[in-house]
Amino acid sequence: MTNEPIDEDDIMRALEARLGRLHARQRLGIERDHEAQVFGQGLNFFHPENLAASPLLVRAALTAVGLYRRGLANAEKVVLRENSLVSAKLPHAFDGFAILHLSDLHADMCPKAMARVRTLVDDISCDLCVLTGDYRGATHGPYEATLAAMAELREAIRAPILAVLGNHDTILMAPRLEQMGMRVLLNERETIVRAGARIHVAGIDDAHYFRVDNIEKAGEGIPNGEFSILLSHTPEIYRQAAHAGFDALLAGHTHGGQICLPGGVALTLDSVLPRAFGAGAWRYHDMQGYTSVGAGSSVLPVRFNCPPEITLHRLRTA
Repeated sequence: MTNEPIDEDDIMRALEARLGRLHARQRLGIERDHEAQVFGQGLNFFHPENLAASPLLVRAALTAVGLYRRGLANAEKVVLRENSLVSAKLPHAFDGFAILHLSDLHADMCPKAMARVRTLVDDISCDLCVLTGDYRGATHGPYEATLAAMAELREAIRAPILAVLGNHDTILMAPRLEQMGMRVLLNERETIVRAGARIHVAGIDDAHYFRVDNIEKAGEGIPNGEFSILLSHTPEIYRQAAHAGFDALLAGHTHGGQICLPGGVALTLDSVLPRAFGAGAWRYHDMQGYTSVGAGSSVLPVRFNCPPEITLHRLRTA
């Protein structure tokens, strides 16, 4: 499937049929206007991932201090973490419901890290898999290699998949990901039914860089009092999500800093949010949150004091 030539006209027709002509063209237009912009646009001002010289500068600095090879090896050691999401609103039928959370795969950057993810996923039994964006390594340009790597990963996941796009992803990837059996939520939601009970999973388009998120649209129609989860590439919209009544927010984007000081102290999270929300589990008002540090790496496939991860969340009834 992914070896076929990509016809972007066909993809646009599919997006227009799904989202409407104006929405689809506006979304792609915003992306093309800003995809390689280094300064301005998005929630923060400087975007080093869009700077062509960034990989060279980082690699030169790490090589100079003799750490580059160690960083490469660290980036390949993806670990499995577990987390519980406990809520009195969760129906008893969903007690123990397992959600596999993959984020920031940057699937075309580090083949050994992706191979490790596939090995881990192959041994995991879950009820749902959620992907919170950044499938491509670069922020613009070709995405055929990304789609090929994602197709290989899809074969290892034995569960329904819900996904959202990140700031590295073009919306033109969405129809091709859906052809693989993933449901890409573009400010939309899905209702999951089990033994007559239900929960809701909503997903928003990229809120960090392209600013094309719409929480109101994504959450429209969720009945008051029913358990709901919001998928977002970035946790930066934590306030909006909590005040919209979501019970949990699953996100990524920050990489936990990727290059951290001993003790996991991030040099930067590339985000506008409290540092406590930059990695792992956290809470804001009545909403639980989890920020994955990601399975892949950005700019360069290196990590220090911040192991890459995939996460298995278990829903529990309080």
